[in-house]
Amino acid sequence: MNALRAHIEQVAPTDATVLILGESGTGKEVVARMIHRLSHRAAKPFVPINCGAIPADLLESELFGHEKGAFTGAISARPGRFELAEGGTLFLDEIGDMPLPMQVKILRVLQERSFERVGGRQTLNADVRIIAATHRDLETRITEGSFRQDLYYRLHVFPLETLPLRAVRTDIPLIIEALGQRFMREGRPVAKLTEAAMAALAVLPWPGNVRELGNMIERLGILYPAQPVDIPQLPEKLRSQLPADWLPPAPATPMPAPCDIPAEPLLAPGLAPEPAPVHAQVLDEADVDPREMFAAGLLAPPAARDLAAAWHLPTDVLALEHCVCQLPESGFDLKALLEAIEQAWIEHALTQHQGVVAQAARQLGVRRTTLVEKLRKYQIQARADEADVTA
Repeated sequence: MNALRAHIEQVAPTDATVLILGESGTGKEVVARMIHRLSHRAAKPFVPINCGAIPADLLESELFGHEKGAFTGAISARPGRFELAEGGTLFLDEIGDMPLPMQVKILRVLQERSFERVGGRQTLNADVRIIAATHRDLETRITEGSFRQDLYYRLHVFPLETLPLRAVRTDIPLIIEALGQRFMREGRPVAKLTEAAMAALAVLPWPGNVRELGNMIERLGILYPAQPVDIPQLPEKLRSQLPADWLPPAPATPMPAPCDIPAEPLLAPGLAPEPAPVHAQVLDEADVDPREMFAAGLLAPPAARDLAAAWHLPTDVLALEHCVCQLPESGFDLKALLEAIEQAWIEHALTQHQGVVAQAARQLGVRRTTLVEKLRKYQIQARADEADVTA
């Protein structure tokens, strides 16, 4: 990736034609835009066109424009992409899918730096920089007769290759971090991948490359906003592509229990102990939401497979004083954890009191108005007659 960046910085200040090769989803248009931004044409337009997405009979008009009456439906003159990109950069994406007749006309523009509109006679100058891209093997298409060899050599002045994601596996954590930062700038939710989940993503084949990875990160952010995501939370389609003999890396240090206190639950005065929920007895890590574990009065270490090692959350200050807490060496997000615990207890209290806010507030020891504000904060649904909140 650093080598690609260095080549971009070298070719950007020139007007050389650039041909970007690489699989779909590897960021060919991103590279083209970087070249444009680093060139002396940066203040002028960057005009992209997908040569494979436009029907052959319309592509000429899209590229060169047309005069009024040039064909049926041409009720007025219209400039093409070459004119729109005047002084800037024209990005010919998927040029390997361009029809042969259009390849001849593009070759002439590259040679003469001039063109005519469809139906016009005036020759127009083309002061544009050409950047082309394709996921096709152009040399193979030349052999098959579907791509002109002379056009290939005109485009192949300065070739750049974007690598597939499977070839830069060590960069995947950095790419995920960059995607997460971009989503946060755009106000979109972002999930927090665990070390094991990150390791799993690094061994997947990624046929859709960075585009596929970005879509997956966006999906996880919607499903688990600001929440930890481990291997079981990854999409089933991705988990099924993990090698059969692959094992997640062992944690560098054992995951400490947040609290080591007696196994008997500590209850608030006057409350009788409740039987453990059924889902707590047959807990499956693949189906657990941490908030459900909090609400059930359980907090199991992420790596625990045996629920005999479960801990109960303390409900009074005295119990907390006797709680032996161990901080992980890498640290953790205290604010997020406290909010998750608070949200879980609120949801549990509302469930126990059939959504009546006043009764839930009384059991939690807070004012009703305070609880209403927290319901708004966490977007928790309650009975409308008791709390004027909506989820």
